[in-house]
Amino acid sequence: MANTIQVDVVSAEESIFSGQARFVALPGEAGELGIYPRHTPLITRIRPGAVRIETADGGEEFVFVAGGILEVQPDAVTVLSDTAIRGKDLDDEKASAAKKAAEEALKNAKSDIDIAMAQSELAVMAAQIAALRKYRQKK
Repeated sequence: MANTIQVDVVSAEESIFSGQARFVALPGEAGELGIYPRHTPLITRIRPGAVRIETADGGEEFVFVAGGILEVQPDAVTVLSDTAIRGKDLDDEKASAAKKAAEEALKNAKSDIDIAMAQSELAVMAAQIAALRKYRQKK
């Protein structure tokens, strides 16, 4: 029996991570999900936040996702997200600037749709900054 599972994290632009893992943790719709090899098949939405991958060699990879879809099969985990950024590529200044822009947009929002879009953008940026801080603490 294999004690690893194939993990693929894919954004709209590219494959962000592909490899064998011992464990994956990510922000499910109803709370934190932990996935080990031979997990029950599952498809669910995920919220903005960090995907933590414990690699086969015992290392750790972090990928920030702006929400998306998770598919789990007993031998494979696939995370599909419009936006996915490797932890090591996250940029503090860019994330803070984007959060400020989202806050500004929220302040200037005129309609319910503008407000909803700005709040959504703000949630994504806040999750990205939180993921970045978590990633930096691990280093």
